[in-house]
Amino acid sequence: MKTTAVIPIRKGSQRVKDKNLRPFANTTLLENKIQMLLKVPEIDEIVVNTNSEAAIELVETEYFGTKVTYHRREEYYASSQCSGSEFFKHLGEVTNTDIFIYAPCTSPFIKSETVSACINKFKGNMKSNDFDCVSTVSYVKEFMWLNGKAINYDPLNAPNSQNLPEIVALNFGTTVISREDLINNHNIIGKKPDFIITSDIEAVDIDTPLDFYIAEQIYQKLIVEGKELLEV
Repeated sequence: MKTTAVIPIRKGSQRVKDKNLRPFANTTLLENKIQMLLKVPEIDEIVVNTNSEAAIELVETEYFGTKVTYHRREEYYASSQCSGSEFFKHLGEVTNTDIFIYAPCTSPFIKSETVSACINKFKGNMKSNDFDCVSTVSYVKEFMWLNGKAINYDPLNAPNSQNLPEIVALNFGTTVISREDLINNHNIIGKKPDFIITSDIEAVDIDTPLDFYIAEQIYQKLIVEGKELLEV
């Protein structure tokens, strides 16, 4: 069965300008993601799905002859008019594969070993079908409120934060799902998901300019300078 990792990149991006291709320490988010995925032996093909000519040029010049390729995205599927469900379904429809791996650039610290673990867990379940996708998540140990009410603890009997319920949140470091389910569900998360918990560093997701700045500082210290986490 063919296993394909898809890196979605939209030209420009709204909240963090050109975040995928702008300098990020000694690299870019796109190059960082490609290099990580190339270390995952279970992946047969890496597709950069994009409407960015700069991203396409990078793939053509730096990765020609490798298992890295690209799909030139139609402008509608890179626009704000396209819903998330439409976009996910489209990713499945234009990707020729059996097993689909969602690998956004905005999670720069997800390890190749974690991606391998997700793939192998998914493949190992294909006969039993106990779950239909594997996604990375992180614990949410926060005192959460909605519409004026606490939703994960009793304010009159407040626990210590470490004793809050084991709620997890998708961090979109990576998700593994069959192409068929991706298309049918219009979502990278299936109807019976299973999860792999990541470390706090792996869970870092870049969504705002502040996120980008903090992630770049962490990357510089941990990856470029090789310092331990306690030195950051």
